[in-house]
Formats: sequence, C-alpha cells, structure tokens
Amino acid sequence: MTADALRGCPDDEEIDLGRLLAELWAGRLRIAGVTLAAGLLALVHLANTPPTYRAEALLQLEEEGAARALPEGLSDLAGEAPRLATEIEILRSHRVLGAAVAAAHLDWHAVPLRAPLLGPAVAAGGLVLPDLEALRAYDRGDARIRLERLEVPPGWIGAEIRLTATGEGRFTLVLPDGSVTEGEVGVPLALPKLGFGLRIGALEGAPGRQFVLRRQDAVGAADALRGRLSVAERGRDSSILEVSLTGSDPAELPRTLGAIAEAYLQQDRSRSAAEAQSGLDFIERQLPEAQDAVAAAEDRLNAYRRAQRAIDLGFEGQSLLTEIGTVETELRQLAAEEEDLASRYTPNHPAYRKLLSARARLEERLAALRRETTELPGTQREVLNLTRDLEVSQQVHLQLLNRVQELGVLASSTLGNVRLLDAPRLKPHPIAPRRGRVLALALLLGALGGAGLVLAGNRLHRGIRGPEELGGRGLPVLATVLIAPAVVRRRDDRRPLPILALTEPGSATLEGIRSLRTTLHVALSEAPSRAVAVTSPASGDGKSFIAVNLAVAAAEAGQRVCLVDADLRQGNLRRYFGISRGTSGLADHLAGRAAVEDVLRPGPVADLAILPTGRLPPNPSELLMRPAFGRLVAELDRRFDLVIFDTPPALAVTDPAVIGRAMGAMLAVLRHEVTETEEIDVLLQRLRGAGVSLAGVVLNAYRPRRRRDAYGYRYDRAGQARAGA
Repeated sequence: MTADALRGCPDDEEIDLGRLLAELWAGRLRIAGVTLAAGLLALVHLANTPPTYRAEALLQLEEEGAARALPEGLSDLAGEAPRLATEIEILRSHRVLGAAVAAAHLDWHAVPLRAPLLGPAVAAGGLVLPDLEALRAYDRGDARIRLERLEVPPGWIGAEIRLTATGEGRFTLVLPDGSVTEGEVGVPLALPKLGFGLRIGALEGAPGRQFVLRRQDAVGAADALRGRLSVAERGRDSSILEVSLTGSDPAELPRTLGAIAEAYLQQDRSRSAAEAQSGLDFIERQLPEAQDAVAAAEDRLNAYRRAQRAIDLGFEGQSLLTEIGTVETELRQLAAEEEDLASRYTPNHPAYRKLLSARARLEERLAALRRETTELPGTQREVLNLTRDLEVSQQVHLQLLNRVQELGVLASSTLGNVRLLDAPRLKPHPIAPRRGRVLALALLLGALGGAGLVLAGNRLHRGIRGPEELGGRGLPVLATVLIAPAVVRRRDDRRPLPILALTEPGSATLEGIRSLRTTLHVALSEAPSRAVAVTSPASGDGKSFIAVNLAVAAAEAGQRVCLVDADLRQGNLRRYFGISRGTSGLADHLAGRAAVEDVLRPGPVADLAILPTGRLPPNPSELLMRPAFGRLVAELDRRFDLVIFDTPPALAVTDPAVIGRAMGAMLAVLRHEVTETEEIDVLLQRLRGAGVSLAGVVLNAYRPRRRRDAYGYRYDRAGQARAGA
C-alpha cells in the first residue's frame, strides 16, 4: 500500500499507526467500560433468554405401493410417486399440523405469570424477587400447571383467562367477561351457559401465584407450529427425511413431534389405501375387457384351425413363437431398466449406452424373427399369429388378476409408504442461546464499539490535542503544564484556595510552571518592560492558576514579583490569598482614590506582592485606558523584577487587548483538549486588531495518559485531575 493510499486527513497527512495505537491506549478505560457494558448486557440477555431445545425424528419414504402394484404398461396411468419436495410440503401442511395440534392440544396454553423484563431470569432462579404482596403473583420457578380440558366459546378464542392459586389444590378464575369463579384441581369446572369448560390435572405454586390460560385459534396454532418445524432430506437421494422441532419446553417437544409424525403417517396410510383402492377399481374395470379379449383370441384361433384343419404349429413355428415371446419379455425388462437409468445418468453414460446397445440388438433379433415368420407356410403363419395374440391376452389377463389380489391387500392394509426410522428424541443440551459465543461476540463488539467511539470522539473533537498543533499555527509553546490535582471544596468554604507551588512543590505540574518561569526570564531580558499579561480565550482555561503559581515560583527563585489582578469585572484572584472583596486595589488606584503603596499586599512568600482588583468599578475598560494605568505599569516595572497581570478572558471582553499594549509580553493560556482552534483564531484576530502580539502560549491541563508526548515521560496519576481556574 502506497503512502498516498494512506492519506486521510484534510492536510494530506499520512495515517500514523503509532498515533492510532496511542489514542486507543489513551482511551483504554473508555474502551474497557464499553466492553464491560456490552458484556453485562449480554449476560442480562442470556439470563433473560430461556434455553431453546430441539427434538429430532427420521422418516423413510418408500416407493408408492399403488404404483408398484399396477401391471406393466398400466402403472403410468395411476400417476407417478410424489417427489421428495412434495412430501416435505405435505408434512408441513395445515392438514398434518392441524391434526397434530388437535391430538396434542397444542392450542391450549397455560403458563405461569412472569415478571416484566426479567421474568425468565427470575423463573430460572437467576434473580430473586422480594417476597412482597405486589410481587407474589410472579413465577419464581416453583409454579407448574397441567391442563386436561379447556373449552371456550368462539368469542373467547385468544382471550386471556387469569388463574390464581389459593392453596390446597384450589384456585380462582377471572374470565374474559370479567366474571370470577372458583375451582378445584381434578374436578371438572363447567359453565354451560357460557360454553366454558375446564379441568386442571395438576397445579403447583404458592398461594397467590398466577397463571395465564388461553385457547388459541387452530390455524394460528398450526402456523406457530410450522415456524418451529424444520424438514430436510438427510444425505442425497436417500429418501430419508430429518424432522426437527424447536421450543423452550423440553418435555413438550418429543410429544409434539411424535404427534406430527403420527399425523403424517396416518395421512400417508389413508392416501396409500385410497390410491390402492383407486388402482383396484381401475383394474377391475379392465378385467372384463381382458377376459373378452382372451375369449375372442381363443375363438379366432379355434375357428381358423377348424376351417383349415390345422392342429398345431409344428416344431419350427412353435420355436419361433417361443423365441419371439422371450425377446419381447427381455425388451420389456430393458425398458424398465432404462427408466431407472434415465433418472440417474445421461444417455452418454457407459451404463446407459450399454443398455441402448443391448436393446438395439434385441430389436434387430425381433425383426429378424418376424421376417422368418413370413417364410412359413400361410397356414402355419396365420396359426402362429393367432396363437401369439392368445398368449398376450392371457398374460395381460393373468397380470390383472394378480394385481387385483395385491391391491386388495394394500387397500385393506394399515401400512403406508412412510416408515418411522427413529422415534422423536430430545437433544440432551440446549441449542440456543450459545452462551459462550454470544458473550464473546458481545465483548468483541463492545471492544470495537469502544475503539470506534474513542477514535470518532478524537476526530470530532476540535480541542487542542498537543503542542505540535500550536507549533503548526506559528504559535510558540512556552510551556506545557500537566493537569493538576482537583480541589474539592464546599460552597460555604471561605478558606483561601490552595496554591500548588506551596502545597505540592514536588508536583510534576509545577515543573511545567518552572519551565515557563525560565522561558519568561530569558524572553523578558531584552523586552522594554518586565510586565507580563496572562489571558485565555475563555474562562476555565486555568489562566489564574498559571498566574498565581508562576508568581510564587518566581518569588521562590529570588525574583521580586508583583501579581496584579487586572480582572476588574470579577476579581477572583483574591481567593488564593484570603483578601476580602472590599479591600482597596487596582480600581481604587486608577480612580485616584489610593496610592500604589496603599494597594499592594504582601504575598504568602517573601519577595511577592499582591495587587487585588479592589472594589469592582462600573467602567473597567475606561479605567484601564486612562494614563494612570501606564504610569502604574512603569512604577511596578521599576520596583519589581517581574510583574504578572491576570486579565479577563480575551473572547469575553476587550480588557486584555487594552492591557496588552502596555505589557512587555502577552501570554495566552490554552486548555488541553478544551480550547478549540476556532477560539485561538478569534483570539489572535482580536489581539492583532488592537496592535498586540502574543509572545507565546501555555498549554495547560495536559494529559500525558491520553497522548504520548515527544519524550515519553510518565507521571504519577495523582496529577491527572482538572486544574483550578
């Protein structure tokens, strides 16, 4: 496969197999979850699916008895034996199945009431229902019922009759018309006015257990039976039918299949007897004609002998007559053999060609014998022909008499053309559901579905997946910060938010922030100002988290740092340092109400000063555009080695663009797999429109477990929670 064939990305990037494997490995928990869910669903399905059993029987089809019994030359008048496909359709016909339904009472249905959804699992003992009054009606595997009689009026066909066991062999019935009656096991229950009759042979179940009784339409019962019946020929040209029946009741299957086989055998016996009687009637109608033909042949022969005073044929004529009869008999035998060969072979088969050759020789011999008869004297030749006509008539008459006796036996016989080779027997193990196969298939589909979900999610997700995507857009990545431990706090918790640089100084997340500190130190060495603004496209990307920890890390490295909360709309940076909302700060200084010394607050570490927002003003953008802001930046730049301004999200307000014009550098914090590429494009467009350029970006909340980074670093999973805002 060429590289061009592997291109599937909009930018004609080749498919990276390693990247796909890395994505699958990163989403292994999701894949495992989907696979586990599929497996659990399969287990629920298996527990809630009753096993299916199969019973089998073998039937042998023999040659039609009536056709066998007809004399040669007349068998085709009685009709050909039905083909195998015809017998299969007869076996599946309403006549046979309807007889089986009536014999086995398959139109009677009496089953325990099962719980909704998980009824089969409860009945099989896989689940346990609490012994509550509302659930007492449902089967728990201890309910059994046997019907011995069920008669309903035509209007109740298919209607439900609810039976409730009351204990000690008694029960109550709720009939389709809403009436309630009582009965006892073994005692017939008859309602002549309604045309209803019932007899329960056996009833098991705790008091309160309910059963559903129903009389089904005979045609519907036969159709349902046909759906469970399968008939096929075993082997090729074996004339043996394999009949199988499937169902969930192993005790009912052999009995039902036996009823089907018996109904089929009975109709075959009836059909064979009818065919034999039909053949017998046909032959009996031919007997008088055959007798008349014999008498006429005798009269003609005797009359000719008397007239010509011819007593016998002589030795030569008798020999010709005997030989002609022998050749004709052999030709009839070959004709029968040819019919058998024609059903199996083509005329080019060696056996078929051999038969045709033998028939041609016999036909030539017969023609020669007949030519010899023409050389006999006229008297002998005529006696020969008349004697031959008499023998043929006597032979036909004799065959008809023999067939009359044979067909008489067949017509009164109880044997048909079908034999039951193997009685119905139940397979020892269920044929469905195949639990191992179903579970394996469910797990496989779950794994494939989970993998597809992960890959599709990655393709549809528009968030930044790694530093290389930002580098491709011309944005320098100053640092990649791993996701930090999540902080779970109650809403009424007024304590300061934890600062990662102080609570977990050895965290792998902090290493990225220290890397940012080093990069900024080098970048600001040639900048006109050491003031840095930190913004982000939207809230929740972690800009305040980066700004706070960067300030603490820089102060711990010996730099004099001032952290300014320039978000004059919310001012949440104070929550990290326990500063109250009413404390004077940036807004108060820009409004001329406080000096710089009055608004600076000491930080939690040495060399760190905090400048909060102060009281939130109604006109934050106008305050930031005043000359006082530029003077403040210059004053802080003179006093400190690093000044960090935490600004609002750039896509929400214009404040970051205003602040950025007075900064030495502008940083954008992007959240891994959250910040979308469209947001980055809009952010760059807004900043460039205000004359501000980004010095670089920080990729925050990076998850190395979802993607392999360029160096294959592995970190403790403790650092895999969401960073603070």
